[in-house]
Amino acid sequence: MHQPTAPGIKDHSFFYEGGDAGVLLIHGLTGTPVEMRYIGKGLHKAGFTVYGVQLPGHCGDEADLLATSWQDWVAGVEQALDALRQKVRTVFVGGLSMGAILSLHLAAKHPDKVDGLLLYGPTLRYDGWTIPWYSFLLKVLINTPIGHNYRFMEKHPYGIKDERLRRRVVHNMLNGNSADAGLAGTPARALREMWRLVAQVKKELPSIQAPALILHAREDDVSSVRNAYYIARHLAGPVDVSLLEDSYHMITVDRQREQVLARSIEHLQRWCVQAEPRSGNLRIAAVS
Repeated sequence: MHQPTAPGIKDHSFFYEGGDAGVLLIHGLTGTPVEMRYIGKGLHKAGFTVYGVQLPGHCGDEADLLATSWQDWVAGVEQALDALRQKVRTVFVGGLSMGAILSLHLAAKHPDKVDGLLLYGPTLRYDGWTIPWYSFLLKVLINTPIGHNYRFMEKHPYGIKDERLRRRVVHNMLNGNSADAGLAGTPARALREMWRLVAQVKKELPSIQAPALILHAREDDVSSVRNAYYIARHLAGPVDVSLLEDSYHMITVDRQREQVLARSIEHLQRWCVQAEPRSGNLRIAAVS
């Protein structure tokens, strides 16, 4: 079920065939399907069919990424959604960071194809505790020579609280292994594409009725919990928000990945089995 990729880019998507309920998993901007693989394997073990898609332009170099737009990323996940729906009865869509925003867009654009959402560290804006206060100036400078060539470089703690895992990821990232660890920096022009996607999704949030689980680290170094709360307040369907107390941004691989998996399975099983009314209600809980 792997998608065609640009010349020179290896496809690192994964597919685990299971039951008639499927889950499409989407990684983040400059990321890789590897960041979704632990969750994917766990969901498959729980009986779900799982497709971890690779976004167009990713797992290559910076030039590969800059050759794509947010519409290309959307087209890639739409193709994956259609491929998965041919094999299963119901489909839930989940993503990390920008992958969560793409998941929301799918739910808004294809409500008949998306039965529920798993939103991991959703990122509408970069406002975590490691983000410089002056970062907002980039939106003003993006069309100048300085802003056009700017790169938002990954920095300590790289979204990961687990020190051992962080060392391995940083080693791969700094040695150019983008397939395992993603790019070391995000070009400003790719950020601009993400901002355009976010602007679109913000307008779509009130139309989304699919039941959503939002998992967000309380100490997210990249995107604060304000992102999660904003989304929860604007969705039309039922929403559960769980805050993780011992993780940073990359919650699908960090210290509480087992709790992330367990809460995801609980959400999927609840909405697969129970035909509950999709009325807007919000629950907030902490995961220690």
